[in-house]
Amino acid sequence: MRSLNLDQLRTLTAVAELGGFSAAARHLNLTQPAVSLQIRELEQRFGVRLLERTGTRVQVTAPGQELVEHARRIFRECDVAAGAMRRYRDGWVGQVRIGTTNTALTYLLPSVIRQLREQHPGIELQVTNTATRDTVEHVIKSRFDFGLVTLPIDEAHLRVTPLRAEMLVAILPASMRDIPDFVTPAWAAQQSLVLEHPRAAVYSLVMEWLSGQLPLPRTPMHMGTVESMKDVVGLGLGMSIVPDVAVSESMPGIVVRPIAPSVPCTLALIEHRSRRNEPALEIVRNALLELRAIPEAALAAE
Repeated sequence: MRSLNLDQLRTLTAVAELGGFSAAARHLNLTQPAVSLQIRELEQRFGVRLLERTGTRVQVTAPGQELVEHARRIFRECDVAAGAMRRYRDGWVGQVRIGTTNTALTYLLPSVIRQLREQHPGIELQVTNTATRDTVEHVIKSRFDFGLVTLPIDEAHLRVTPLRAEMLVAILPASMRDIPDFVTPAWAAQQSLVLEHPRAAVYSLVMEWLSGQLPLPRTPMHMGTVESMKDVVGLGLGMSIVPDVAVSESMPGIVVRPIAPSVPCTLALIEHRSRRNEPALEIVRNALLELRAIPEAALAAE
């Protein structure tokens, strides 16, 4: 069977939507005999009646209506294909999907995104803030091309590249009295804790650090972002434990202390081992790898 003729499908759709051969002919800038010929050829091709004339009107038969629905889907896909080619013609390189922790999105990615948009405007970036465990799942299932996550990650399907060897630190209200030089799990457990939501990787690291003090005498307050945690601590409502990148510059009302024992909070880039090799992906990957070289002073200036 020869390939479907898109012009014939477009003619059928026009007749069905406009209700007649004459109206379809005017709409398509064709003669009425040309419209009739295209419909007749379609009916002969499939061996079914697609349209029924009822006086001056045209009635679409059941097979005709189904073919019209298929034709509409075909035209939508044709529009998508044409749009994709126009983007390439206009300099579009490709789409890249990134899943990232809230901390990386807030303190690290802005400079990378700005650089990519300035140097590679043809790359369409989709950046989504998700918890590390969700990012891992999305990368494995190819919903994300890259993920910025908090280690440890143990997944055979992924290539893991450590980027920044961050550490967890304690932040406390400046108004608090007798703040120790080093915050220990035993001391922290007696305070009002302000922590990230339980799905966050940092939350898991903190709870492991506090494991010898469980159950905690006070239920922690959970916040959605590090910035909101810093605000709550600054108001004197509790202490928190956050990645050191989040407090690279001094903040009024907040005191930063190291924790003991120390807890690494390494940021890593993950990608599927069978990730496709495309120009846009390589450009974005190289830009993300540059996070290893960004000095703390540059982050504080963002």
